[in-house]
Amino acid sequence: MRVRLQIVLMAHRGRARQDIATDLGVHRRTVTRWVNAYCDDGLDGLRPKKAKGTPCKIPKALAEEIKRWVIKGPAEEGLDRANWTHAELADHLLKTKGIRTSRSAMQRFCSGIDIRLYRPTYRHDRGDPVKQAQAREDLADLGKGPRPVNSSS
Repeated sequence: MRVRLQIVLMAHRGRARQDIATDLGVHRRTVTRWVNAYCDDGLDGLRPKKAKGTPCKIPKALAEEIKRWVIKGPAEEGLDRANWTHAELADHLLKTKGIRTSRSAMQRFCSGIDIRLYRPTYRHDRGDPVKQAQAREDLADLGKGPRPVNSSS
């Protein structure tokens, strides 16, 4: 952005485009491109633009279903795993829906729909309430017993 602004400033002061290119170490066409961009769009024409990239192959309509897969876990989908990985989710999407995608694309998709694969709350939500109540009682009972005496002699 600094070089682009320098190009415009030097051109505004009447400096020749070839001289601007030599001073800043850029091609003369680069100088022409940025001066024209400034003339067309002002400062917005000089701002760096993010590359558009390839659009996501995973339809947004599948967001709820993928969330459900993650929350229920891979065992509910017939897989012998305890947790999902992004690569396994991408593979499962290919096998169930025929949509081929990469691990990193699945990671970006999950991040976009606010789902993390290793949230302990998912496991906690599926826990057996009776066993959880028993565990709470057991933990409470641990603090009620006599404390061991330290012998530092």
